[in-house]
Amino acid sequence: MKKVDFEDLILFQNEDYIVINKPPYLSTLDDRHESQNILHLAKSHTPDAQVCHRLDKETSGCLVIAKNPDAYRNIAIQFENRKVNKIYHAVVEGIHEYKNLLVDRNLIATNKGIAKISINGKPATTYFSTLRTYGAHSLVECKPVTGRLHQIRIHLAHLNSPICGDEMYGGKHLYLSDLKRRFNLKKGTEELPIMQRVSLHAYSIIFEGTDGKTISVTAPYPKDFAVLVKQLEKTS
Repeated sequence: MKKVDFEDLILFQNEDYIVINKPPYLSTLDDRHESQNILHLAKSHTPDAQVCHRLDKETSGCLVIAKNPDAYRNIAIQFENRKVNKIYHAVVEGIHEYKNLLVDRNLIATNKGIAKISINGKPATTYFSTLRTYGAHSLVECKPVTGRLHQIRIHLAHLNSPICGDEMYGGKHLYLSDLKRRFNLKKGTEELPIMQRVSLHAYSIIFEGTDGKTISVTAPYPKDFAVLVKQLEKTS
């Protein structure tokens, strides 16, 4: 992955917080296999920086970083009390008309970094609303109330609407040839998926600053997600 300029990622900044648009394929915290991660980049920008929550390595979008311990404590309490509003966008398989549909299914994480639904798991709740439907796919807004590992991905798979590209939980990659009837691939070349990762983006986050004022930030789609949505719109 090419060197990331932290300044280019910043969507919002004040004396306490930085909100970035995390690029896909970059880990939030230390990753043995990578020379750079968000925490490392943030600390080179602000020495006392602390990452306030996590996004999966493949997931792009809003990520909050505290510049000082008081700011970190302030948002940590809001996360604990489920006062932070997070909205994700996902491209899923199938046509679904969700209207603030609640999925309330406990989740348990295995030691292999995979999670599954289990009555013995920890409580996990997510609300889903359809934003748009296409030929055989839907763009869905996901509002997680809790923050369990892979929560949105598993809850969508549970609804028989797995996220495109999420092979871990039953989603298939989407190819241009799936959307275009007359798609011709150059001879001797292999077709790549439109989006080579899980089609999930942390679209917005709302929380309270240390002064009690609301901070609301939206992250534009990264290139691959924008291209996928555009292709779906063109061909539906």
